[in-house]
Amino acid sequence: MSEKSIRQDLRNVAIIAHVDHGKTTLVDGLLRLCGAFRESATIEDRVMDSGDLERERGITIQSKSTSIDYQGVRIQLVDTPGHSDFGGEVERVLGMAETALLLCDAFEGVMPQTRFVLRKALEHGLRPILVVNKIDRPEERAEEVVTEVFDLLVELGADDEQLDFPVVYASAKQGVASTEYGGEMKDLVPVLDAILAHAPAPVVDESGPLQFQAVTLGYDSFVGRLVIGRVVRGRMKRGSQVVRVREDGSVDSFRITKLFGTRGVDRVEIDEARAGDIVIVAGVDVIEVGDTVCDPDTPEALPRIAIDPPTIRVHLSVNNSPFAGRDGRFVTSRQIGERLDREATSNISIRIDRTEKLDTFAVSGRGELQLAVLIETLRREGFEFAVSRPEIIVKKIDGVTCEPVEAVTIDVPESSAGSVMEKLAQRKGRMDSMEHHGDRVQMRFIVPSRGLFGYRNEFLTDTRGEGIMSRTIEGFEPYAGDLPGRGVGPAVCTDLGRTTPHAIFKIQERATLFVPPGVDVYEGQIIGESRRPGDLNVNLTRAKKLDNMRASGRDENVIITPHRQFSIEEALGWIEEDELLEVTPKELRLRKKVLAKSLRKR
Repeated sequence: MSEKSIRQDLRNVAIIAHVDHGKTTLVDGLLRLCGAFRESATIEDRVMDSGDLERERGITIQSKSTSIDYQGVRIQLVDTPGHSDFGGEVERVLGMAETALLLCDAFEGVMPQTRFVLRKALEHGLRPILVVNKIDRPEERAEEVVTEVFDLLVELGADDEQLDFPVVYASAKQGVASTEYGGEMKDLVPVLDAILAHAPAPVVDESGPLQFQAVTLGYDSFVGRLVIGRVVRGRMKRGSQVVRVREDGSVDSFRITKLFGTRGVDRVEIDEARAGDIVIVAGVDVIEVGDTVCDPDTPEALPRIAIDPPTIRVHLSVNNSPFAGRDGRFVTSRQIGERLDREATSNISIRIDRTEKLDTFAVSGRGELQLAVLIETLRREGFEFAVSRPEIIVKKIDGVTCEPVEAVTIDVPESSAGSVMEKLAQRKGRMDSMEHHGDRVQMRFIVPSRGLFGYRNEFLTDTRGEGIMSRTIEGFEPYAGDLPGRGVGPAVCTDLGRTTPHAIFKIQERATLFVPPGVDVYEGQIIGESRRPGDLNVNLTRAKKLDNMRASGRDENVIITPHRQFSIEEALGWIEEDELLEVTPKELRLRKKVLAKSLRKR
């Protein structure tokens, strides 16, 4: 019988927080402190954010792991996403750690995603270490934030050991920390000391037969597919023959040809990994997320990773507009289908279903942001397609039709609170709590997910850009009934051609336009927002008539109002059931499903 031992040379820590509270910046500071960068290396900010999308949006989309050496102990850090839309990533990686390093903004305090990730961490039995970040903010209220976190832990059912959490006050941006409020701050050593003192060392069975669970997948252009996970039992050796246990219990045999660990930001090749280590197996195409890799003599599967089901769905179809194929390299249903299948294997919180139409795929995810990130990723890879309006996924609970609802925390100036409450009430939202902080009001609402489609832009307008809104999926509640529609109709183009300043000048009084002069448009393309309900059919390609007659007065000066541009999230929230978003590598166009004016309902 194999015995369990404590690995004192190792700590596994998951860093969790609400989006934009400084997780990735803190990891940067710890890597710098422990000399993870070569002296000659050029160091970028937020080194753990990989890919253009993560850098542009300033958010973590995929979890990353790294490790640092401190006082003879290897600390393996896992940076997790803060958005609940990427909750599938959070739920998977928490199983690899024993401790959660919880970051909270010293001013904003406990936010919806803090609640979401902390609940998941407690479900996995992790012990929290609280880091109150951004302590250098002049409006900080760190001591209140510590109390808020304690109250939240009590509310989430934490045990006595979890409630007795250590606190570190830090400014990750400046790279300083202290264990005392108002104490001297020199560097981030107090964070590392807190990890060594309070994070439990993993209790593992190193002599037993191998067990390793695939938690997340990546891709490298040199070595192919990367499978990231933790060695749960035994040892994993390069060159050894192993088996993987699939979801249905069947087994496949393969050889481990490449095995990597992490040292700072670098991936290093290793010969052997021990129980407790987080490692990367490369060049194996057969492993899926949740599979267990075992010793061939004892193929024992670990429990599958369970994640919350998707809540909203869009339909992706082949682009059939008159401009199809102009920009994209991948335009066929086969190419789109293969790419979506690849996405579903590496991201198990996204589900792809075939529909009755061969050129249309149902893509289900956890929220608008997750689907928008997928759509943006595809267009950057050269894909071209059309997307329908998002729809919620309802489910029956005890015979009652239920829909997903979200907890929305809103922080607004007092003058804007009334209009926000009115708008959310129209969208079937109900207020849960309300607190005043000086001249600002913090409110918490429970709102159906579909009621929030396209609301962010309206919210920023109502609060003059000063409002902060964050949301997280709360669960399912009975269907709340029909919601009011957009309230305004689309301005739809009637002709194929190029837009002219003359035509735009005549129409801009009656509609807010989405296109500038001098761009190609087609019949059925939505080129603006009318002031009234119902379709407004317009010709934006009409040129000014030129004849020999002199004008009695001077020509009127044509002044064009700047057009409105949509992001992917805004466009998905704006379109209605009979409309589509056309996505190409260069353009985002709104259009009617049925392009011909004569075939659309009047």
